Amino acid sequence: MSEQRVYKDEFLYLTTTGWKSGNPHEIEIWYVAHNGCYYLCAEQRERSHWVRNIQHQPSVTVRVKGKVFAATGRPLDAGTDAELISAVAGLFNQQFQWSDGLLVELCPA
Repeated sequence: MSEQRVYKDEFLYLTTTGWKSGNPHEIEIWYVAHNGCYYLCAEQRERSHWVRNIQHQPSVTVRVKGKVFAATGRPLDAGTDAELISAVAGLFNQQFQWSDGLLVELCPA
């Protein structure tokens, strides 16, 4: 008997492709929305498996608030995305009182 997953509106569900296995991997994670994209914060930075997966294959699937869509993911770069990082970190701090991690952008494809 298979178990049906319960999706909660306060989370974003990210499906990446495993860079070693090639298999889909789904995680449940907090997020913020900004200028038509969604942002995640990886506490383990580049050590997070889902971040590694995005670095190898940026095409992902996103489920958020009942909608499912294809997106492109990328870690934000402190050298070129400083202003965006500041804005998104502010949103994370406001909503979750925490932003200490690597910020990752997911924009609809």
